[in-house]
Amino acid sequence: MSSKLKILIVEDDSGICSFLETTLASNGYGYLTSSNGKAALCMVSSHCPDCILLDLGLPDMDGNEIIRSVRSWSKIPIIVISARTSESDKATALDLGADDYLSKPFGTVELLARIRTALRHTRTSSSDSEVALTESFHVGDLCIDFKKRRVSLGGIDVPLTPNEYRIVELLGLHAGQVMTYKQMLTSLWGPSIGSDNKLLRVHMTSIRHKIEPNPNEPMYFMTEVGVGYRLVDEVES
Repeated sequence: MSSKLKILIVEDDSGICSFLETTLASNGYGYLTSSNGKAALCMVSSHCPDCILLDLGLPDMDGNEIIRSVRSWSKIPIIVISARTSESDKATALDLGADDYLSKPFGTVELLARIRTALRHTRTSSSDSEVALTESFHVGDLCIDFKKRRVSLGGIDVPLTPNEYRIVELLGLHAGQVMTYKQMLTSLWGPSIGSDNKLLRVHMTSIRHKIEPNPNEPMYFMTEVGVGYRLVDEVES
């Protein structure tokens, strides 16, 4: 088991924990489990797992405290798995540094896809903007050339405005991950911009009309309603 990728399960519901253990084991992953936050934090530092599946409603602390603690020193992927489904709960966890948020109940196929995406980010340069800016990102017919600051679709340049390019670039550097409105606004225009998402919505509408085959049914730039945007890292066939 030591040679397998290790997933830390932080979950106090024994039934869900058992389901996660069985799912991970049957798909070739090693796993560690913890039913409370204090033990989980100890296991993160002592075992250095490759990914964390984190429930927010733990008996001794809120899962958001674990996200905040881990993010103070580590980039280990954190996927929140929680019964909390409000937009504010999702946005808070993602703003604190969670890589993804999966609401209960969830399916095995989606869970494994989220894990693969999170693990892939730790093995590519896309999580390191300094490195990523020397490369390009491809998904479907879409290509973002970070070095030349150009976006093309099917080999044809897309005429984006400077702000539109910056939005596409930011989402490309975090492809597969949900970027909250707050994260995007702060990264693009600084903390003084406030929390009005209208500016983002206007730019995203224009971006979709220039890039998406059908802007009303996007295949690249997805909206996480009430939370933010996500650029897919795989196009469904």
